[in-house]
Amino acid sequence: MEPIPTPDASDLPASDGAPRLLEEIVREAARARASDIHLQLAADGAQVSFRLDGVLTPVRTLPAAVAPLVAGRIKYLARLKTYDDSFPQDGRIGKAELGARNDLRVATYPTVTGEKIVLRLFIGAGAHSLDELAFPVEARAALEKFLAQRTGLLLLTGPAGSGKTTTIYACLRHLAESGGRHIITIEDPVEQIVPGLMQTEVNEPRGLTFAKAARHLLRQDPEVLVIGEIRDEETARIALRAAQTGHLVVTTLHAGSCQGVIERLLALAGDADALASAVELVLNQRLLRRTCAACRGAGCAECFSTGYHGRVPAVEWFQAGDDLRRQLRRHEPPVCRPARTLAESARELVAAGHTNAAESQRIIGA
Repeated sequence: MEPIPTPDASDLPASDGAPRLLEEIVREAARARASDIHLQLAADGAQVSFRLDGVLTPVRTLPAAVAPLVAGRIKYLARLKTYDDSFPQDGRIGKAELGARNDLRVATYPTVTGEKIVLRLFIGAGAHSLDELAFPVEARAALEKFLAQRTGLLLLTGPAGSGKTTTIYACLRHLAESGGRHIITIEDPVEQIVPGLMQTEVNEPRGLTFAKAARHLLRQDPEVLVIGEIRDEETARIALRAAQTGHLVVTTLHAGSCQGVIERLLALAGDADALASAVELVLNQRLLRRTCAACRGAGCAECFSTGYHGRVPAVEWFQAGDDLRRQLRRHEPPVCRPARTLAESARELVAAGHTNAAESQRIIGA
């Protein structure tokens, strides 16, 4: 992959210099399938990095004469205060402004060396299908079985960047294509538009939290309710109650394991009986970088010399059964034994040649 051409600094004060360079950077990031662009300003210029397959990768250094112009252009397009570099700001750049495939989310933050700007690229052409998730056959079957139900709770868990949002959108696409049900989402933000759904965004600065949105949207007669994330006790209780009262509920909750997500939800909601009757399926996932097919891991222009291109999921899952429900109703410590652990899933991916032992060790620790 060819590097981004950087115009000579003397060219950039012209009216089209910074806009042209910014557009080139965004196009290159999209072509590399980067999820984010990082611009770290300093006295001597700025470091440009792309997040490629979950790893921050330096790709370009901008000279001091260029960097402020590019940063100013980003802030101008995002409708931020271009003169203010001492306070965090958030904005959005429309796709037409940069010739991008989708809008870009912009976040700035002051640091001791200079302002840091992060652009999030929403570059997906659309929601993946369940097939495209590349889940193990058994995990895919468990997910499809849940989505065919009319009630119950699905909990997706894993750290930031583990693919939970991609899995949610694949579920939404599957539900929309199946048809016949009123599906409402509460997201922060809406990253992809899925036809046939009622998609909504939280707006915490204006008081529209996940909990408040969920309370009101339950009056919109949903059959499927998707809550982007359980962040507090009230949202946890609403999710459980909805799953108990004739709704199919899909949500995410940060935890490190299937066992951990049950324990955390129990701690948040404080209602073991509700959890016992609501929870149906827990999916815990991580994303491992896929060995580059072009160079077989040796490093090439296609993979920015990383040896990896794309990612593949390692998944553990747990289907709630009578034992778990009995433990919860007796207020005993819940025990969740997944059908396959993350470590076992990762070892299978290594054995199949999809990734390597080094990547498994980095992400899973095994």
